[in-house]
This record gives sequence, C-alpha cells and structure tokens, in this order.
Amino acid sequence: MSLNKKSVDDFNAAGKRVLVRCDFNVPLKNGVITDETRIVAALPTINKLLNDGAKVILCSHLGKVKNGPNEGESLAPVAERLSEKLGKKVTFVADYNVTGADATAAVAAMKAGDVVLLQNTRFRGSEETKNGEAFSKELADLCDDYVCDAFGSSHRAHASVAGVTDVVRAKGGNCAVGYLMQKEINFLGNAVENPVRPFVAILGGAKVADKLNVINNLLEKCDTLIIGGGMAYTFLKAKGYEIGTSLCDNEKIDYCKEMMDKAEALGKKLLLPVDTVVTASFPDPIDAPIETEVFDSDKLPADKMGMDIGPKTQALYAEAVKTAKTVVWNGPMGVFENPTLAKGTIAVAAALAETDATTIIGGGDSAAAVNQLGFADKMSHISTGGGASLEFLEGKELPGVAAADDL
Repeated sequence: MSLNKKSVDDFNAAGKRVLVRCDFNVPLKNGVITDETRIVAALPTINKLLNDGAKVILCSHLGKVKNGPNEGESLAPVAERLSEKLGKKVTFVADYNVTGADATAAVAAMKAGDVVLLQNTRFRGSEETKNGEAFSKELADLCDDYVCDAFGSSHRAHASVAGVTDVVRAKGGNCAVGYLMQKEINFLGNAVENPVRPFVAILGGAKVADKLNVINNLLEKCDTLIIGGGMAYTFLKAKGYEIGTSLCDNEKIDYCKEMMDKAEALGKKLLLPVDTVVTASFPDPIDAPIETEVFDSDKLPADKMGMDIGPKTQALYAEAVKTAKTVVWNGPMGVFENPTLAKGTIAVAAALAETDATTIIGGGDSAAAVNQLGFADKMSHISTGGGASLEFLEGKELPGVAAADDL
C-alpha cells in the first residue's frame, strides 16, 4: 500500500462540490455532545476547502445504528456545533435516506463557501454491506471531488469510505486525503515502515489474541518490543512462571513461546515485566480503593491476580525508552482506570514525555490513558483510530487509505 497520497493541498477545489468523509462519531448524552475533539480535528480540512472556494458537503457515521435510524443517533447536534465552530451556517439534511431528494436539493442550492452536512451514513443499511454500490453512486452524484478525513473508519471498506471513490474517479474527480488522515499516514505509517532507529514498540492491553498480528509484525520492524498489561501474563506463563489468577489466554501460550523464540532469532529485545503489582481480586467498581502487593514476576502467589507492572519494571521500561528515536505505544500497562493500578501506565507515559523521540500513541485505551493522565501535549502524535491504528500496526492495507489517489 502506497503511503504517498494526494491531499487537499494537491488539487484546486475552487467552485467544486467536495464530499468530505469526516469522523463525527462523537459521544452524546441526552442529545448533547460531551466531547467535541473529533469535530475540532476536522476543522483544518474543512476550512482549507472553504478558503479555496469549494462547496463543502460533509458526511459521517455516528454510533452503531443496530435497530435502524433513530433521532438519538442523528447528526443534528453535530451540525449545530459545527456552525458555531465555523462561524457560518451548516445546512443539515435530516433525511434518513441520506442522499435523497432533500440532499440533492440542498447541494444544488449551494454557493462557493457553503457547507452541507448529510444525515448519519449508517442510517442507510447498505453503508456497511458489500451491496453498497447504489449508495456509493448516490454519494458520488452529489460531488465533483472526494476527501477522506476519517482515519477512525479507514479500516472499513464502507460506501462512504471506499466505495464512493471508484465512482468519483471514474468521472474524472479527485480522491484525496484530508489533513487528519495525512497526519496519521505520516506518523503511524512511516513509524512502522521507515522508522528512525532505535525503534521501540510498547504493547499492552488485556488479551494476546487482540494483538497477535501486531506482535508478529512489530517484532520484524522494531529493535525492542515491550510487553505489559494483561497480555504479559500469558507470556510469563509461557516462560513456565506461576501467574496465579491473572488474566491468561491459554490457547496462545505456544504462540507466545514462538514470539519469544522469534525475537531471539532476529536479535531483537523482548522485554517482559520483572515485577508485578497484585491484588486479591479485580476492583469492583473498577476505580474502588484496593490493597496491593508487589512480587517478582517469577514468584507470583497462586491466589493473587496481576494488575500492573511493578516499580522495577517501570524503571526497566523507562530506561529502554530513553535511547529510542521512535516509540509506538498501544495499550495500557495495567488497570489504569483505577488510581492505585495506574502507576505503571503513568510511568511509561512520563518516560515518553521526557524523551526526544518521536512518540506515537496508537489510539484506543492508550490514547484515553494519555489524555486522562495529562500527558497528551507531550506526545508527537495521538492516533484518532482504535481499530484502524491496530490494523496499520499489523501492516494491513486500510481500505480508506488505499482508496485515495497515489501521487
């Protein structure tokens, strides 16, 4: 997959109808947006096109939409917030059909510098299916050019992400990426494919199964692979250690052995926790006060549960990061939602904040942790995609990236 893609800076949008696929999948509570980060992230691309004199048509999904269209997942609140942010009216097409007569009329009435927001793309069931050709064509009929700026959806071959590009390209239009997508490609893509070395990858989170291909791919790319979080205990069990009642993926023990052998064969460092913070049971609720003890990782009690990396491991991992030039981190080191069990994650975040390396946080829980713990402004890049980031780190081709024109 080529990472050298046409961007909004590479074509003239003046007077053109430009369809922009955004990620407006914002959290809503009683119809009110509780976090506008994704709206703010879309503004540079939208403003660039408006300044060029384009007619800007925006589309996005919101929520899972399991039971059909409903007002609770309408993009109406997004249109309102966007109007405030852009300082101009955003015309919202409330039609559940998304691309019906109302949308066609709204687009036909547009002048240069106008903005239209279509209804939630997932209100059309064909958005997510392989039978999305009709929806793809209807979206393409509304525009001259297409821009994808929704990295968080780029691992889905949906009508509004990939399908529409074939139709736009066939009629001579541009298919480009927005500034947000470009940034993700520059940081995540190049970190894995062309890293400045030493390259350190840090993987955490609960299950080995979630990151099988990531571990395998990154072992071939990085110089040091650090393992933390719940997935570390399967590796420790693969070494023959007692792990007590800690989380373990018994079906993946042989895989962990293979990965440790692979690291040795490739001459790569694979670091595992040398000490562990344990508790009697999982905290309930998750942020409840809890008593902890620390044991060396090869001496865990049979009746205790590993919950976080210990102080010696924190120092070991921080030392490994110090000499790095590129660091990619995906997944917390422990149950970071609990203040007592967040120390390992905080230590890793602090080590990344102090290094001169390019530091890339690969979305999901690690992004949430860095934001919650106050380290966000110290990182080079925090990915906006959870599943998309993981698939990028796996080395997979992302449909939303592949669908854009190569330069």
